Amino acid sequence: MFMDVIDLRDFYASPRGQAARRVLRNQLRTLWPSVKGETVLGLGYATPYLGPFLDDADQILALMPAAQGVESWPRDGRNRVALSQETEIPLPDLSVDKILLVHAVETTENLRGMLRECWRVLKGNGRMLLLVPNRHGLWSMADSTPFGQGHPFSRSQMTSLLRDTLFQPTRQSRGLYLPPSRSRLVLRAAGAWEKLGHRWFSSLGGVNLVEAEKQIYAGSLHNAPARRRILVPVPSAATTAAARSRNETTSPRDGKPES
Repeated sequence: MFMDVIDLRDFYASPRGQAARRVLRNQLRTLWPSVKGETVLGLGYATPYLGPFLDDADQILALMPAAQGVESWPRDGRNRVALSQETEIPLPDLSVDKILLVHAVETTENLRGMLRECWRVLKGNGRMLLLVPNRHGLWSMADSTPFGQGHPFSRSQMTSLLRDTLFQPTRQSRGLYLPPSRSRLVLRAAGAWEKLGHRWFSSLGGVNLVEAEKQIYAGSLHNAPARRRILVPVPSAATTAAARSRNETTSPRDGKPES
C-alpha cells in the first residue's frame, strides 16, 4: 500500500529525510553521471532524486500513483508531475530513455503489472533504476520512514523479479548505511557512515539500487497472441432424454422399431 504523499513530503523535509536524499543522490549520480538529451521518467515518489537531472535531461516527467496522491514539482518553473495508475502509464511505447522507481516497488499492489508497463514505455537501449529497501538493512525496520513501509527485497529477490518481468539486471549496489536515527550528531556524520558501510558492512545498506535493461527477444515471445478458446455446446436435458428414448425403441439387429 502506498504512503500518503503528505507523509512522504514531510519525511524528506525533515533532517533525516534530507540526509537520506543526499546520500542516495550521490550514488544515483554515480550510476547515471549524464542523461544529456534523454527523456527521464520518475515513478512512485521520485521527485527528491530528480532535481540533479533538471538541467541535463531533454525532458523529465514524474508520475505519482493515484493511491498515493500528487504534489507539484519543481517549486520553480512549470509543473512536471502528473497523477496516474502505476499499471497504466500514459505514455507511448518506446518513449522513455531512463526510468527511476522510488517508493514504488515495495508498496504497489500490482508489482508485475507496473513493471510490465515500464517495459512497454522504455526504449530498447533504455535503462531502469530501482531504489528498493534492503530486507537486511536497518531502514526496512524503521516504520516511521518510507523505507520501512511495504515489502523489502534482497538482491537475489530483485534479480529473480526483474528476470521474471523481462528485464536483465546490469548493475547493483547498496546505499544508506546511515542509521535511521533522528540524532543530528549521527546525521551530520552521514558521509563517514557511508564510507564505513561500503567497506566493512556492504550487506547492511538500507537500500538496494538495481539497474536493469529490457530483454527484447523475451518480450517478443511473451507477447505472442493467446490461443483461441473453442466452445463446445452441451446438449440440453430434453435433447438427451429424447435421444435415449429413440435408442431404447430400436432393434439391435436390423435397426427397425420393435412391433
